[in-house]
Amino acid sequence: MGKAKAVIVGGSIAGICCAHALIRAGWDVVVLEKTPAPPTGSPTGAGLGLDPLSQKIIKSWLKQPHLLQQTTLPLTVDQNQATDGETKVSRTLARDEHFNFRAAYWADLHSLLYSTLPPDIVLWGYLFLSFSIYDDKSKVKVETKVLETDITIDIVADLLIAADGCLSSIRQSFLPDLKLRYSGYCAWRGVLDFSNNKHSEAIISLKKMYPDLGKCLYFDLSSGTHSVFYELLNHRFNWIWYINQPEPNLKGNSVTMKVSENLIQNMHEEAEKTWIPELVSIIKEIKEPFLNVIYDCDPLEQIFWDKVVLIGDAAHPTTPHGLRSTNMSIMDAAVLGKCLEKWGVENLNTALEEYRSIRLPVTTKQVLYSRRLGRIKQCLSLSDRPSFDPKAANPEDCEELQQKNMPHFDDIPSLLKYFFLTGVVIKALLDAN
Repeated sequence: MGKAKAVIVGGSIAGICCAHALIRAGWDVVVLEKTPAPPTGSPTGAGLGLDPLSQKIIKSWLKQPHLLQQTTLPLTVDQNQATDGETKVSRTLARDEHFNFRAAYWADLHSLLYSTLPPDIVLWGYLFLSFSIYDDKSKVKVETKVLETDITIDIVADLLIAADGCLSSIRQSFLPDLKLRYSGYCAWRGVLDFSNNKHSEAIISLKKMYPDLGKCLYFDLSSGTHSVFYELLNHRFNWIWYINQPEPNLKGNSVTMKVSENLIQNMHEEAEKTWIPELVSIIKEIKEPFLNVIYDCDPLEQIFWDKVVLIGDAAHPTTPHGLRSTNMSIMDAAVLGKCLEKWGVENLNTALEEYRSIRLPVTTKQVLYSRRLGRIKQCLSLSDRPSFDPKAANPEDCEELQQKNMPHFDDIPSLLKYFFLTGVVIKALLDAN
């Protein structure tokens, strides 16, 4: 009968992870990505945090698992602190010294995952156009355009996987009335490469004020706003600053806004009013900051239809406060792959239903908790508690700020527990021989 075949739309981290998982499930895979070539930078996704389970999953896909350690830095501390914008004095609100995440630069992680795929799996410069399911529901036909030649081709497969992000066009074909929810705030983001000035006064001063940089995920809260920052491999500084504002008028199919020099200058002026001088000086050094409009959506009740399934941000658009977006995508891919391996293409509907039953209860709670965490840290209203005040917060209020309170924070699906257990046993047998 030959191998089952899947077409994955989207060559970002979610799509690349799905390719790894399905290849290991014994499927043929092709990934369609409209970008003309593999990314070398990270214009719209700078830094990210990998949870312990995602680290295990990625290592299981790599022939040389140690490469993940070599391309990331440890995040062993999760610290929330408050800064008074007037006095510029900071105090610790909550600190978890058993965090066990790792910090990755988006482009580094993508490159690691992409470079370890078989050649010719990802088709760069291929624009997804449409799909149709056979009348007998035996196959799905995907229409794509080769952007370099303007030629349109059809690919027939057993499964279409939508890894095309929070604005998914494939999801829209099934849920045309679904609208993303604007969070009430946008996020300035940027990365500073300080590899050539590691011993500059600005960097020395910053590390003096934030002594755990290099192993700590810092959340700095002020009145009605908060920022996030941590160090990345190769002497890079990742920074995010959330600002409450009316919803911008976005143009095009992206949640990233183009910013003018005037807008950047205004941001710098507001930073001086809010953050300590040591942090402000670093913010001003970031050459090309960009602005993300923050959306999520109410959790979906359905994430597959016949021969089509959603993964990653296409399945559960989320705000970034729980460090869930990439981690949920990795978990989606791993669980989908194991379900397909378990049930086979002849029981595809059963496999997709098991994937749904494992992932939806988890992602639903995590999306809603991330939404809640964002509103707390932005001092926005909630129905069950007064707006958070960093200046007056008591210890009980501050406990809710920690990442470890995320629902299913340490859970491993039984499907993957067996997978990891057998992997350890097999490795031990190979080592013994």
